[in-house]
Amino acid sequence: MRLPFVLDRPLVFLDLETTGLSPSQDRIVELAIIKMTPGGDVLERVRRFNPGTPIPAEAIAIHGITAQDVLDEATFAQCARSLASLLDGCDLAGFNVRRFDVPILVAEFRRAEVPFDVRGRRIIDMQAIFHREEPRDLSAAAHFYLGREHPEAHSALGDIRTSAAVLSAQLERYAHLPRDLDGLHKYCDELLPLESELERWFKETPAGHLVFRRGKHRGRALADIAAHEPDYLSWMLGAEDMDDEVLQVVRDALGSGNEPGPVVAPEAAPPPI
Repeated sequence: MRLPFVLDRPLVFLDLETTGLSPSQDRIVELAIIKMTPGGDVLERVRRFNPGTPIPAEAIAIHGITAQDVLDEATFAQCARSLASLLDGCDLAGFNVRRFDVPILVAEFRRAEVPFDVRGRRIIDMQAIFHREEPRDLSAAAHFYLGREHPEAHSALGDIRTSAAVLSAQLERYAHLPRDLDGLHKYCDELLPLESELERWFKETPAGHLVFRRGKHRGRALADIAAHEPDYLSWMLGAEDMDDEVLQVVRDALGSGNEPGPVVAPEAAPPPI
């Protein structure tokens, strides 16, 4: 692989496979890097990690890595120092790294208490380039699928006329798409699931506990906040336009306050990455 520009410091292409999408909740199960140096050296490395937590079925369906596959692997924390050394002074690149890979990587280093600062690094995201150079709006869809412009863009009636025409063209182009509304709904839901306000605020653990997905207490158990920082929940109860379902679970938590918080397993001494 050759780059059409000169490097003034190492550039690392990276990709992560994880237990999920949340930097605060989820863990890395596989990391792959290609490190390119200004001198032309190329290092490729792949390492799997035991996340110390269950790997959800939906994550396994994406990357195919099961708990059994990583049972005997080291944890990320055990390899964090050698990995930080490998990435020291490097710029970073990858597809969707700004929104996904880098935030999760930073969170993992933070949990391992190993310094890793992205400030001062150049971070090149091919998804950002793709989306900026190839717009994904309705006008772009009309041009791609219908071979015409969309002169009525942002006119409500014009938009839905074009949307309907685009759907017909998509069904003609992609023979594997479902030909019924139930199937199309499932297809769309797998990529862009609709979430209620309750689901936007909280994630339910396998044990049935609610954990914050947003706000200053993201990643912490609702009952833990109810027991130790109830003023935050009182603020939620007084906030304007808060969803009724959210308000109800907050009231319930303030009424009981006995749900246990997340448990973190101890970690062993670090082997080299």
